[in-house]
Amino acid sequence: MSTVHRLLDQAFAGVELTPEVQDLKEEIRANLEARAAELQASGAAPDDAARRAFDELGDLSALVEDAAGAPEAPGALRPGRAPRPVLAAGYASTAQAMLANKVRPKPGFVLGVVIAAMVLLAALVVAGLDAAAVLVLPAVATAAILLTAASAAGFVVGLSLSQETTTNHPLPSGRAGGYYLATSLAVFGLLLALFTVLGTFFSWVYAVAGVLVVLGAILFVGLGVTQTNRKKAWFREVSREHGAVGDRFDRDPDAAARFGIFTSVIWMTSFVAFAVLGFTVGWAWSWLALVAGWIVFMLLLAKMLFGERKDDAEGSPQQ
Repeated sequence: MSTVHRLLDQAFAGVELTPEVQDLKEEIRANLEARAAELQASGAAPDDAARRAFDELGDLSALVEDAAGAPEAPGALRPGRAPRPVLAAGYASTAQAMLANKVRPKPGFVLGVVIAAMVLLAALVVAGLDAAAVLVLPAVATAAILLTAASAAGFVVGLSLSQETTTNHPLPSGRAGGYYLATSLAVFGLLLALFTVLGTFFSWVYAVAGVLVVLGAILFVGLGVTQTNRKKAWFREVSREHGAVGDRFDRDPDAAARFGIFTSVIWMTSFVAFAVLGFTVGWAWSWLALVAGWIVFMLLLAKMLFGERKDDAEGSPQQ
């Protein structure tokens, strides 16, 4: 366990880890790790950098107490401490607050995304030329090119999630790597299926493609179910002040988990049906299974996002 994790666990010792407290802890952890990395880059030892970053935050007891206790009204007086700031003051809308707190992308991030996008495009062009018989490449080489394209797509996703944005704190590197892997698996599977249809690979590759897509979907579900709220404190405060509560998945984590499970089942069934139809009826008709899966998926998405919630129907006050 690193020094940052140990010091943070000590600061939160004895505090019940409610979702609010866990969100706060993860936000502080990300900030501490980023600051400690800066201090290490300037020559400080890892332990010294962690302690200095922790000391720079000051007393965390007030923050921990606020997160663990009952919500207070903005501006309420607290014994021995200054009034809680009204974060939404001075903002006419959430959009204005976002502009005021805008985070500029890091040059390294922009460069990395551009290079990855160029690699993705180049790999798809080369693979497309091979499928059109303009180039003659071994099937193994084509598969390696498609894997490179899928890896580039996953890199863009993982790198994007690891960056600080205007409204979200960055994901830890390990979790961002999980999204990179999930994206790479799913995209690689889809590309293999597409180029098998184009005649580049043997028919049995459909089964491999289906397994890869299903594994990617399962990994996405696992990451989504265990994900905590990464939104910045000011954004949550401004959203509450202006009534911008987000979509249903933001309000109801259980609904997001159910959606992930349903999505995994839908696409797994679609790919199994796709393979069965391909080997029995014919590949010309097998795509109907994917079309049906897409239709069911979109209907499920609409139902989950815009369907009536039980707590809305039962708990909302009568007008």
